[in-house]
Amino acid sequence: MDATDDPRITRLGVEDAAAGLALSTEAHWNQNEDDWRFFLSDGVVFGIRHGAQLLATAALLPYPGDNAWISMVLVTASHRRRGLATRLVDACLATARKRGLTSWLDATPDGAAVYGPLGFTPTLQLRRLKLVKSASTSGQAPSSATFDALRARDRRTTGLDRTALLSAFAQRPGSRIVSASGAIALVRDGRTARHIGPLFADDAAAALTLVDAIARSETGPLLLDAVASQAAFPEALTASGWRIERPFQRMRFGPATAAGEEMPFAVAGPEFG
Repeated sequence: MDATDDPRITRLGVEDAAAGLALSTEAHWNQNEDDWRFFLSDGVVFGIRHGAQLLATAALLPYPGDNAWISMVLVTASHRRRGLATRLVDACLATARKRGLTSWLDATPDGAAVYGPLGFTPTLQLRRLKLVKSASTSGQAPSSATFDALRARDRRTTGLDRTALLSAFAQRPGSRIVSASGAIALVRDGRTARHIGPLFADDAAAALTLVDAIARSETGPLLLDAVASQAAFPEALTASGWRIERPFQRMRFGPATAAGEEMPFAVAGPEFG
């Protein structure tokens, strides 16, 4: 395909999950096929193909109410810097506007430079942290918590109704909802690492106690996306062996419509909010 071509944007279906996974794997993202299936079944996913090859994607995941998340903005390496991502994000924004939705996304530094001129406003910052674990457990698992408790805390904190997302996470093999010292979190499988989030707590000490209990009961690498303004939390994690992989800038397109009562300590992931 020549750089002057204007390939057609199409809406993708669940049958495209494997092709989407190939794109996110090429980008070294942690999404697995279950993540793609959720976006393709519960969201609106746009793609650009060249023949049978899926070249680029972007997804819009609406939440009940007036908000939606733009995610899975991916372009295969050989076709980057041709405007494909911008076209796909524009398609997501057009869909959101028709539905009266405020759009959110979590951008890398390079992405933030692209989304700003499109009209996105920066909000909070995130830090993705990784802990590489040994192959043996070294502690007792934290206590189990109920789905209803997680959903209620998520709704109070984010101002969003994410029942469908959290239910999909919780029902996957290997997922668990855990609590300690008044903190609560969901732990689930990713493609290369287990992901902790969302994570809610009354203070940094409680959040750190829960993360430590999770880490001691897990055997492989762990990821979490910490809210940077909860400064004591990511600072203590890095002091205990977690490594910052990358920053993300949360951005909003449209009026602020979701108001939570508190700030999370770790989010569900840049792809989910």
